[in-house]
Formats: sequence, C-alpha cells, structure tokens
Amino acid sequence: MIGTDRNSEGAELFESSRRTLQGLAYRILGSRSDAEDAVQDTFLKWQAAERGAIDKPAAWLTTICTRRCLDLLRAAHRTRVNYVGTWLPEPLHTPVNDDVETSMDLAATLSTAFMLMLERLTPKERAAYLLYEVFDQSYAEVASALGLAETTCRKLVSRAKANIDQGKVRHSTPLERQNELLAAFHAALTGNGAAALTALLADDIQLRADGGGKVTTVSATLQGKADVVPFLIDKLRLYWANFEWSAADLNGGRAFILRDGDAVVATVTFAFDNNGQATDIFIVRNPDKLSILQRASAF
Repeated sequence: MIGTDRNSEGAELFESSRRTLQGLAYRILGSRSDAEDAVQDTFLKWQAAERGAIDKPAAWLTTICTRRCLDLLRAAHRTRVNYVGTWLPEPLHTPVNDDVETSMDLAATLSTAFMLMLERLTPKERAAYLLYEVFDQSYAEVASALGLAETTCRKLVSRAKANIDQGKVRHSTPLERQNELLAAFHAALTGNGAAALTALLADDIQLRADGGGKVTTVSATLQGKADVVPFLIDKLRLYWANFEWSAADLNGGRAFILRDGDAVVATVTFAFDNNGQATDIFIVRNPDKLSILQRASAF
C-alpha cells in the first residue's frame, strides 16, 4: 500500500508539470511527436528516481526534460540537413482562448514564425533562451537545467536575443483581423475573388510549403505579391478544389485544416506584422507531420 501511495503521489506531481514540460519540449524541438517522446522519457526517469531526495520536483523535471530535448534536437538538426525542400514545424492544436497559454503569454511563442526564428540558434542557445525569456526561469535555474555556469547562460541568452527579431514575432494580432484574413483567403481559393486577400497581404509576403519530399508542393519560397497571389489563384485553387476546409486554432493563431475524406492533407498558418498585414503563409503537406492531427489534443 505504501508503494502504491508513493506511485500515486509521484504520478500526480508529474501530471501537474506535464503541460509545461510538453510546451517546453515542443518549443525546443519543433515536433510534437519528438516532444511527446521527451516527456515520456522524463516520466520514466521520474518513476525510477529516489523522489524523497528531490527538493524541487518541478525544477528536477524541467532539467531532465531539457537535457533530453537537447539530445533529440542535436539528432534532429543532423536529419534536417538532408530534409527535402522547406522544413516547417509540426502543426499543433492550440486554442487561442486557452486560459493557461493566455495568462503565460505563450501563444506567440508557438507560432510557426517564432519556431523558425529559433532554428537560427544552437541547441543550447535555444534552450537557454526559452527557459529564461519564455518560461521565466532565473539564470540560476537555467544554469542548473543546462549544467552550465550562470555567466555562460547569460551569454547564450544574449546571443539568442541578437539572432531573434522579437518585435516581428512576439506580438498578438487581434482575432478579428486573423478571421478576416481566413475569410479572404478562403474566398480567393474558392473562386470568389482575390481583391480582399491581396489587400491584407504585405508587399513582401512570403509563402513556404513543407512536403518533406513525400507529396507535391512548391519547393522554393515564393516572395512578393506578384509571385504569391498568382500561385494561390492560378495553381493552388485548382489543386485544392475538392478538399474540405475547416478553420482551426494552430500554433497560437487562426488557421485552416484541409481534408480529403478523413485524411488531413494540409494545414495553413499565417504570420502578421504590427499593422495586421500577413507577412507569411506556411503550408504543411508532409503526411508524417499531419497524421498527428487526427488524434492530437492541445498543449
């Protein structure tokens, strides 16, 4: 009975930290499936640990999870070198009215644009930046999690900040504006005119698509209205004519999920500037990254 009580208490302590661990792992890795693996590995170590000797369970779990994520991220970077076409993070269900995410001001740090900014960083810079800037850890806590000196962690965060345009990706675009873009995008791609969409796009709009070499999609980044709008209207509209469209909350903002029958075949997410114009269109078509949307809940 004592052992059962201990296991039950340990499970409750872990579950109280699961959401934070999952959020941290996804932001470090850019992959929900890898994040789930990292959290599961953390849970197994937690089960095997002598928990009576752990003074701060949440900090201990964060440390174990962060270090496991760093191992997985290094392996992922080697894989991404050989990735076919544009790499984008896995789409993630994130209800934009979620109280926890809103109160922690984390929604913007789940956006595709922000995740791509993080790709500029080394694994340790990425972890240090997220722990300090996003999850509000002190430098002492960051140093403990990474097994580094505080001065080293300060340098890692400083270098990360220098490589991230926070003003571009860490702001909130009103839901009304996001929904306006969704309506205009859907209208343009279903033959109801492109004028409204064109007006909502920044002059330097970029479109990127991730097919992973497994499905046909645009291989290079399209930039500027002169290239993006004709691609959407003259080509993509024909390819997507028979798909079922549904609005969704993905990666901290309003988005589309497209289905062919029961199968998810594409997601479309957006990035905005401070004036509410769309600066980026991100399309994920890689079936390996979409299959998880069939069963995934949000975190």
